[in-house]
Amino acid sequence: MSRYRLYPAVEQIAGLAEHCGHACFVWNLAVEQQGWWSPYRGKAPNHLERCRQLTEVRAEFDWLRAGSQTVQQQALRDFDQALRNFFGGSHRKPGFRKRGQSEGFQIVGRMAKVEKLSRKWSRCWVPKVGWVKFRLSRPVPDFKSYRITRDRAGRWHVAFAVAPNPVEAPGTGEIVGMDRGVKISAALSTGELLRCPGLRPAEAARLRRLQRRLARARRGSNRRGRVKAQIALLRAREADRRKDWAEKTSTDLARRYDLIRVEDLNIRGMTRSARGTVEAPGRNVRQKAGLNRGILANGWGLLVQRLEQKASGRVEKIPAAFTSQRCSACGHVAPGNRESQAVFRCAACGHTANADVNAACNIAAGRAVTARGGAGLPVPANREPQHRAPPMVGV
Repeated sequence: MSRYRLYPAVEQIAGLAEHCGHACFVWNLAVEQQGWWSPYRGKAPNHLERCRQLTEVRAEFDWLRAGSQTVQQQALRDFDQALRNFFGGSHRKPGFRKRGQSEGFQIVGRMAKVEKLSRKWSRCWVPKVGWVKFRLSRPVPDFKSYRITRDRAGRWHVAFAVAPNPVEAPGTGEIVGMDRGVKISAALSTGELLRCPGLRPAEAARLRRLQRRLARARRGSNRRGRVKAQIALLRAREADRRKDWAEKTSTDLARRYDLIRVEDLNIRGMTRSARGTVEAPGRNVRQKAGLNRGILANGWGLLVQRLEQKASGRVEKIPAAFTSQRCSACGHVAPGNRESQAVFRCAACGHTANADVNAACNIAAGRAVTARGGAGLPVPANREPQHRAPPMVGV
């Protein structure tokens, strides 16, 4: 999907925000009628019934009738597509949308029009808003629809729904393993250490000051709204850098290697909160929360997702168990082999290396050891007995 920065005029911002609100309202009504997230009882209506209900609601409420019927009907089509994706097993269950999050609407068919103004600027058509300019950072691909979105920082974007062609394999037969961590975002079996850029020290200090100011601000006040906007802008800048790093890194790996092996990690399960319940409260909740933030800030899932899309069929997932404890030179497995987060020293052969690079070498060779046996290799005879779950790989 190709995304461009949108620069609406002052009088156009209200119209775009109104379209976002209407699309969110229609979407949430469809979710409520589905009966998953609310006490709604009865059979969920189909698409034709929802369209009929939308016509009745538009005739009853002037504020909804003032909006674009094209945008509102497309929100229902988007919901139907989300249902098909969910029942097809490719996406999660569609849920409610919140103001300030996931705001946007889609333009399809004959209404989706783009005109080029100059070498740096183009404009797209939005119903009841008119032509809206966007920065032509790269050529606009052939498209059938586009989506207008607003992020938490208040920035507008237009994204064209185009499936890019996968990156061709170099044909050299080279295989690389990648170990993901918190201190080092991605370590390759070649010895390269890749770090995902985040906020600079001055930006991180400013973020802490803003968060303290937000905690003192009264709810609903204008001051609190201004502080939240400033925090959202810093967070958006951090997310943009993370996405840019994931795009460049995935493209580089897809162009250099024929086969890319990564750990098979359940990131969603690894980043769940440890606070527990009132009856059974969790332990080390603050430490686990910090670890979760570190995992998400390094873009583990985004990097592998883009790799699978660009190097289609050339990404293999290796079981992650004990890859950080196994010596890539002799195969000895023991918890004491990893002396610290960065140092690996084999207790059997004395092999010393960076701990993340050693794990990446095991991943590249497909040498993931499990408690019952080896994946591709027999379990070393000198493996020490394990009486507890293995530590989190790459942390």
